[in-house]
Amino acid sequence: MSKPIRWPLNVYAVRAIYRFEMARTFRTLMQSIASPVLSTSLYFIVFGAAIGSRMGAVDGVSYAAFIIPGLIMLSLLNESISNASFGIYMPKFTGTIYEVLSAPVSFVEIVLGYVGAAASKSIILGVLILITARLFVAYEIAHPIYMLGFLVLTAVTFSLFGFIIGVWADGFEKLQIVPMMIVTPLTFLGGSFYSISMLPPLWRQVALFNPVVYLISGFRWSFFGIADVSVGISLGMTLLFMLICLGTIAWIFRTGYRLKN
Repeated sequence: MSKPIRWPLNVYAVRAIYRFEMARTFRTLMQSIASPVLSTSLYFIVFGAAIGSRMGAVDGVSYAAFIIPGLIMLSLLNESISNASFGIYMPKFTGTIYEVLSAPVSFVEIVLGYVGAAASKSIILGVLILITARLFVAYEIAHPIYMLGFLVLTAVTFSLFGFIIGVWADGFEKLQIVPMMIVTPLTFLGGSFYSISMLPPLWRQVALFNPVVYLISGFRWSFFGIADVSVGISLGMTLLFMLICLGTIAWIFRTGYRLKN
């Protein structure tokens, strides 16, 4: 009689957390999916159709098409953070986090379940926005494989960041502080609606300290083959931030920071 295969991870636990989080999304489709897509569509109408028709091309790309990667990234960052932070905060708020921590489940499996679900929601949203953009402007994707890779990598990285925020937050208002007060301004100033090469030399150098610049630049390159910074640097910065988030999460579970008290 053959022995059952033992996976290195508790697949059942990961799947249970993942399915629970995804089910919550489908119960709130208007808030989770429809609202972000509608908001981004308004950006396309205002900045793409109304304002974009009066502006010239940027690096040989029509302005309406040029802003597509930036708008997708704007929604992707905010939704990844919000989905992951809310997903882990609710068990803390209701007290069910202790059941998860006392179960025979490692922190890797917990993170895979929550972050995997949050990243999946964000990727679905990004694809829907990409499809919606076709209704407003014609565009081509020069490097579709790289585009999908940047999309997935960014969703996972900022879902990890959102997980950290959800653990850190001790109230609902704190869940919105980082996305609204930090991430959204950095995204607007990170080249969502313009190329940083259009800035004066001093401000161009200042913009390079904005980490979102590297995300948007790499993502835009996958669409049009143009970038404000090297694609390799964009990828390296994203991977570095992911490693920092992974290290922080490992420290959180090792010390029990705001999980066990």
